[in-house]
Amino acid sequence: MKERTMWPSRTSVVASVLSAAALSCLHQNVAQAAPQWGLNGTYVATSNGEWAKTNDIYHDEASIRSTWSIATTCSYPGECTGTIDSDFGWSATIYQKSGVWYVKKMVEKWQPCPDGSAGPGLQVFRFYAATEDGSGMDPASTTLLGEDSTTGVSGSCGSSKVLFITMPFKLVKTG
Repeated sequence: MKERTMWPSRTSVVASVLSAAALSCLHQNVAQAAPQWGLNGTYVATSNGEWAKTNDIYHDEASIRSTWSIATTCSYPGECTGTIDSDFGWSATIYQKSGVWYVKKMVEKWQPCPDGSAGPGLQVFRFYAATEDGSGMDPASTTLLGEDSTTGVSGSCGSSKVLFITMPFKLVKTG
């Protein structure tokens, strides 16, 4: 008597191959389901006072280096929000629009007044993930470049004349 070998049908072979391919794709999609669009972790923030402008005229200011802890969530690329905690003791909201990040915060007693008091200033950090040479945007970069600008509040010193200081800004991920 001849022994019969059981061979799977062509349909079951095709079904098995398709199932394996589908599971492989599902596994890859799950692994890619949580893209890293936002900024999360520890960063060194540097405002370069050597290239500062005061009311659009170059004028040396003190350079400032601090550590920021950033936590963000994104609904899709280019649309993110979160918080920053600085080792200088302040916290602020961070958000991203069209690949550019923004941080805005009030600085109390920032603009010196003639009577010895000081008015507040609005500080705005604006930066983007930069290419290695700084000539363009690279969403995968851990080095971000931009500007740190602070503007006095009009009328805070009894006049509408305000102080405006801007300087180059760099943010580098450290952890």
